[in-house]
Amino acid sequence: MSAPDPASAIIDFRTDPIGAARQGTNPTVLCRMRSGWAVIGNTQHLPGYCVLLYDGTADQLTDLPRPDRVTFMHDMVLLGEAVERACRAADPAFSRINYEVLGNLWPHLHGHIHARYQWEPDNLRIGPVDLYGRDREAPEHLLSARHDSLRDAIASALREILAEE
Repeated sequence: MSAPDPASAIIDFRTDPIGAARQGTNPTVLCRMRSGWAVIGNTQHLPGYCVLLYDGTADQLTDLPRPDRVTFMHDMVLLGEAVERACRAADPAFSRINYEVLGNLWPHLHGHIHARYQWEPDNLRIGPVDLYGRDREAPEHLLSARHDSLRDAIASALREILAEE
């Protein structure tokens, strides 16, 4: 009996989300976009949180040629539009979308799309999402089957938006 082919091993999306997306084994993938992969966040402390993962080698936006920067930012805006459509339909307290390109923790180009809501506490609603601290990763906020309908709505909205392009 021969050893399993390491190339056929399933990639863990928690340690290599892009490799798993390419392999088709990342369960958070919403859609392949021009610059990368739209994924729903592993935590949903603010329902609809998504990330655009750049599918290439870049630490920050300025690592890319200018046309590629524009493509990445355009994809972020389209993903944000999809999140807005889905979240506005799901929750009348939806307020706005916040966009962030940070890279401080994971040195790979990616953009965060945060849905914001009127029901957020006043002291947190008016500032960056980071003010929530570690509470964002509490077990009750982890992505699960209860988020399937919102995930499906975001993916559907994103497909519609991309079809308009």
